[in-house]
Amino acid sequence: MKFTFLGTGTSQGVPVIGCECEVCQSVDYRDSRLRTSGLLETENGKYVFDSGPDFRQQMLRERVNSLNAIIFTHEHKDHTAGLDDVRAFNYLTKKDFPIYGEKRVLEQIKKEFSYAFSDNPYPGVPLIQTNEIIENQNFVINNDVFSPIRVLHHHLPVFGYKIKDFAYITDANYISESEKQKLKGIKTLVLNALRKEEHISHFTLKQALELVEELEVENAYFTHISHQLGLHQKVSKELPSNCHLAYDGLVINC
Repeated sequence: MKFTFLGTGTSQGVPVIGCECEVCQSVDYRDSRLRTSGLLETENGKYVFDSGPDFRQQMLRERVNSLNAIIFTHEHKDHTAGLDDVRAFNYLTKKDFPIYGEKRVLEQIKKEFSYAFSDNPYPGVPLIQTNEIIENQNFVINNDVFSPIRVLHHHLPVFGYKIKDFAYITDANYISESEKQKLKGIKTLVLNALRKEEHISHFTLKQALELVEELEVENAYFTHISHQLGLHQKVSKELPSNCHLAYDGLVINC
């Protein structure tokens, strides 16, 4: 399998509008971060985790001309706002586009994109097929088996996902012991690490590092990174050899 980091930034992205900190003013391309998303490619298909406001730009940058599904972690705007642009895939395939998420997330998407789910839709709106994910139940897309991992984003339930020996978790600051067992010894983990200071709903860098050690992860890649974390080049030197700061466009085999 291959995973491409489409975006590795927070809800505001990096640089942040109006900010003059050293990260936002950096000329290192690794410090420029679109909203968090990722593209997973298997032998059977291509899947994107979340379609944030930068979805169109990410698809164009990576030259994605076919996509089998979008799998949502949760309903916050920085993870859903770009969904309208699946219209391009409707045009290419002449089919409704499949999205996956838990019931609460799908209901919110139907409200925010109500025009796409109208009984008499306006010509040209995105055509979307919804598929519900249920906690503790694997789901299959094109013979690829995904396992939802329940995490908490402050008090909001969020899904991470595991497929084979790869897992993707973003927007989390708590994982129960039972869910941790599903990740124990995993080969590749993508995990959010917002900044060094405490935060109400995201793992700090220290917390993320501790979790990687606890789970005995072979390789970890940190995402959903704030400008407050620091310069990519500087922070990367502080990490153990099996931990890496992800950046937009990074491709890994998993």
